[in-house]
Amino acid sequence: MVLFGLIMMGLILFLYIRNVFIRRRVLHGNVPDSYDALLQQHVRYYQQLDEVDKQRFREKVTRFLKRTTIEGVGITLEPLDRVLVAASAIIPIFGFKDWEYFNLSNVIVYPDTFNESYQYEGNRRNIMGMVGSGPLNGQMMLSRTALHEGFSNTTDKSNTAIHEFVHLLDKTDGFVDGVPRALIEHSYSIPWLKLVHQTIQQMDAGHTDINPYGATNEGEFFAVISEYFFERPDLLQEKHPELYKMLSRIFQQDPAANHQHPETAS
Repeated sequence: MVLFGLIMMGLILFLYIRNVFIRRRVLHGNVPDSYDALLQQHVRYYQQLDEVDKQRFREKVTRFLKRTTIEGVGITLEPLDRVLVAASAIIPIFGFKDWEYFNLSNVIVYPDTFNESYQYEGNRRNIMGMVGSGPLNGQMMLSRTALHEGFSNTTDKSNTAIHEFVHLLDKTDGFVDGVPRALIEHSYSIPWLKLVHQTIQQMDAGHTDINPYGATNEGEFFAVISEYFFERPDLLQEKHPELYKMLSRIFQQDPAANHQHPETAS
């Protein structure tokens, strides 16, 4: 009986070590050989970093790809897909030295929009990205079309993948409520919410250039205005200086400082 127990314990230990090894090997394969060139070619945020910060960004991308499973549904993922997912994850947390997405294990990439039943064929396919909850807690679903559009369109203020990763940051305290407690100092939380509600009122009246979807609730406002902050920091600073200042404090970044929009870059 004792011998049987030892054999079973040995078998369980072997299977555990084997699964860990397989997972590490699979995740290591998530890191494309050409990822630095892909970042330079496709991610404007990365292009505008200095060499020291580029190195730090690449290190964070590598760590994210080694820790997170990225899989395609109905598609075979290309290296660029993985790089853009990782860049979307790192951009919002780049101001924090050791931040990890402890509430994320899998990113599932669909060919295009999908519906609430996670089907990418048929009717009511209007979802471009979603952070899972309940049985899907720890998972994120993204449209590959929306993922690429977020980085290829340099004139808009939108990026679906960044939007979803900001939701994950917001959710670290258990709630997607527009107030990421881990990021906002207590003294800033009330002024932040006051500014959010004032801006939502302006949006409802049609008096701003902010995506009206942000007026849905505080959580969506935070994600929408964060897209604006990272995609067009120069414009946000010009048109909404208070929002820009608060977001700089929250994310510990000043992206407008070295931002060159393609229309004005020499």
